[in-house]
Amino acid sequence: MRLGTSMDAFISRKRPRLLNPSEEAKPESSDPHEDTTDTKLAILLSLFPTIKQDELLEILVSCEGSVENAAGLLSEKGSTAGTLVSKKRAAVTSSFGMQTSLSSHILTKAEDGSMKPLNECASKKIIPLPQKGKTLHLYSPEDIATYTPCTIIHNFLPAKEANTLLLDLLDESKHFSRYDFQLFNRTVQSPHTHAVYVSTPEEHRQQTSEYTYGGTYRSNVRQVTPQLRLVSRQVQNNVNSEINKRIRDIYPGGKKLQYQSPKEWRPNAAFVNCYDGPTESVGYHSDELTYLGPHPVIGSLSLGVAREFRVRRIVARDDETAEEDQDADKTSPVPKFARNQTASAARADAQGQISIYLPHNSLLIMHAEMQEEWKHSITPAQAISPHPISGNRRINITYRWYRDTLHPRYTPRCKCGEHTILRCAQRKHETRGRYMWMCYAGFAPGKEGCSFFQWAEFDDDGDPVWGKKAILDHAPALSNFSASQ
Repeated sequence: MRLGTSMDAFISRKRPRLLNPSEEAKPESSDPHEDTTDTKLAILLSLFPTIKQDELLEILVSCEGSVENAAGLLSEKGSTAGTLVSKKRAAVTSSFGMQTSLSSHILTKAEDGSMKPLNECASKKIIPLPQKGKTLHLYSPEDIATYTPCTIIHNFLPAKEANTLLLDLLDESKHFSRYDFQLFNRTVQSPHTHAVYVSTPEEHRQQTSEYTYGGTYRSNVRQVTPQLRLVSRQVQNNVNSEINKRIRDIYPGGKKLQYQSPKEWRPNAAFVNCYDGPTESVGYHSDELTYLGPHPVIGSLSLGVAREFRVRRIVARDDETAEEDQDADKTSPVPKFARNQTASAARADAQGQISIYLPHNSLLIMHAEMQEEWKHSITPAQAISPHPISGNRRINITYRWYRDTLHPRYTPRCKCGEHTILRCAQRKHETRGRYMWMCYAGFAPGKEGCSFFQWAEFDDDGDPVWGKKAILDHAPALSNFSASQ
């Protein structure tokens, strides 16, 4: 959708709709690099966060859709920050903000048949869930919390603090690396760079010699920077507040989910990812549960370039599909893993997907049901709008709480002597929701897995039930990032 010659023309076209993936792949104009109106607004909002979005939109319209002309005009006028602006006048600020909800500009049909802004009808009108093969784009925090197991907080940090952290991690990203993993007997690299951050030299030693990820040890482990530690306190407080709100307002009976920890969420590790350019991405996945335990909560802070975050429900294989798979095993010349890939993609697409935009300085909280019931990804983009500080790069920090009771010294070892991975059964109705320990060595380059499998047992608070075997060595726990503040 492109900016029109008048505000009325733009608003009349800005109704939410469900798009086919093939439709999204096509540029809406002859210029494949032309930005959408949403992107143009996001750029202006990041440059002038104190100006209301409808005022920015009006100025953008008056400049015939040119972000450069609109930004130049706003900077030229130099009005006092926070002052209401008329057409071609705006407040000036040197800080960088992020995209906010567009619901005030989206017209939808009210119950009386008239067209009203979406935010006025949100409490009364239900947005249709995405249908098979389609994508539902959500912008407002209210809609995101309603239709996904996520909470988003825009303008999470003071602008200066967000920029300082971004600069700190851009410098750190020089030391990031890609990790290798095995896929169908081929060694492939992650489509973005990353590093794992912990608090102390002892934890660094443990992370490189005891904790494994995807069946391998990670060599790129770094100690948390002062700025990363400083921000963790605010992340911790906000995540715990949102956990309590979700339990109170969303979960049945106002009670936590089974296996969800009742303890305060305390981040003691962080994965920091760098996506350098529009093609760097990460495919659909659920985060590894091995040290997080069942129903974990993750706080994800985005800095720099805005990127699209997509989520979709995990669809179980029904009995009919299972029978078809068995018949295909006997008759089809196509390799089984290729058929499984196709069937898995078809099932995953059965309910469509939801798209959430993650602008600079936004905190996304993935709540307790996310990893077991949904998959998420950062999709490649045709083009992105550079950020004033980071250029084409996006920095993402996923703060995590590793449970003391799931230290790798306690978790089972498989027959080949490797660490096992904790997974949740998701595909078969009869076992859906159960947890299992599995050998994962086959996914590590140069290794072959064994057939080890063991159902995992947890108490109601998500701590493992190790049977009669007592834990005697008292493995050291990871330090809370904000404990020393």
